[in-house]
Amino acid sequence: MNIGESMDRKGLTVCSRCIYDERVASIEFDEEGVCNYCHQVDSLVAQYGTGLPKGEQSLKEIIDRIKQSGKGRKYDCVIGVSGGTDSSYLVYLAKEVWGLRPLAVHYDNTWNSAIATMNIRKVLDGLGIDLYTHVVANKEADDIFRSFFLSGVAELEASTDLGYAYLLRRVAAKYSIEYILEGHSFIEEGITPLGRNYFDGKYIRSIHRQFGSMAMRTYPLMTFTRFLVSALFHRVKFIRPLWYIDYAKDEAKEFLASRYDWQYYGGHHLENRMTAFVHSVYLPQKYGSDMRNNTLAARVRNGAMSREDAWREYNTPPFMEDELVNYFKKRLGLTDELYEQVMSAPGRNWTEFPTYKKRFERFRPLFHVLAKANMVPMSFYLKYCFPTKAPA
Repeated sequence: MNIGESMDRKGLTVCSRCIYDERVASIEFDEEGVCNYCHQVDSLVAQYGTGLPKGEQSLKEIIDRIKQSGKGRKYDCVIGVSGGTDSSYLVYLAKEVWGLRPLAVHYDNTWNSAIATMNIRKVLDGLGIDLYTHVVANKEADDIFRSFFLSGVAELEASTDLGYAYLLRRVAAKYSIEYILEGHSFIEEGITPLGRNYFDGKYIRSIHRQFGSMAMRTYPLMTFTRFLVSALFHRVKFIRPLWYIDYAKDEAKEFLASRYDWQYYGGHHLENRMTAFVHSVYLPQKYGSDMRNNTLAARVRNGAMSREDAWREYNTPPFMEDELVNYFKKRLGLTDELYEQVMSAPGRNWTEFPTYKKRFERFRPLFHVLAKANMVPMSFYLKYCFPTKAPA
């Protein structure tokens, strides 16, 4: 059976180029059946010159500016590290290939896997790079996670993503560093569609106030004001070097393993146990949403995987660590009954809670200027500053 036949049997309209189907939020198809997300990737390749001489030259000019900005300082850039492939490889490129002096920053939500912790140590020790770690108090972190779980929204790990982003800004300001390098590759990961993955500081605070029980004292909450102050006054610039170069994740894994004894952790985003729960259990079981399609679709677009193999993998159950659900329930103090009650209840949308979304849309011209100047991530501008339908 070919891929077209298998998709027809599911009764789905599927992109003729990748494997995104009609269930993906805000998806549209052109007359040739190609989805708008494939066109978005093509637009980014043209804009950034990804893997082309144009991209390499642009990145070289950026690196020269980073070195110039860091003269007389101990560090010239900040890089967030998780123990995963992309960030691990990025610190290697920054130090050994580009000659930068990075400060590695890790946001510890206390749910790291042992493999991730060891990977961070091995790579940074091997490169001689300093590490700045911010640890959120474990009971506080768990209270925030618990509040999101009880709320029934899909963005269970929103606090980690936003907390990490604000931590990078805070550290850059603390050490007067003008550049933050992020290990994201839209070629390997795509741009996650805006649907059930919205989050901002107001959203996190509103859900925690309603369902949480502890004050947020160690959590680095990025409010709208803090966001603008960082962008407009600290003027830190976010650079995603992997958007410019020819980057292949499989080759990076092999290199890291041979050079630093780095270990793979079983799947995309599975280096953290909370992230693993979200991707392997929570989203598939409660929302029927499998985020693996982001990476699988990207791999089809870049020729690293056939559509048939990607569709087949997408339609097999995701990898799940033994005892992961029990670990989740125990840490968050959930009885079996309460856990089943939340998991079986209808999901709720981010639109049901206060957010900054309308404010981001009103300020779209400003954020467009800031994105062009790398003072806010371009992905933020593309995903958050335009009207979007809420997920069904």
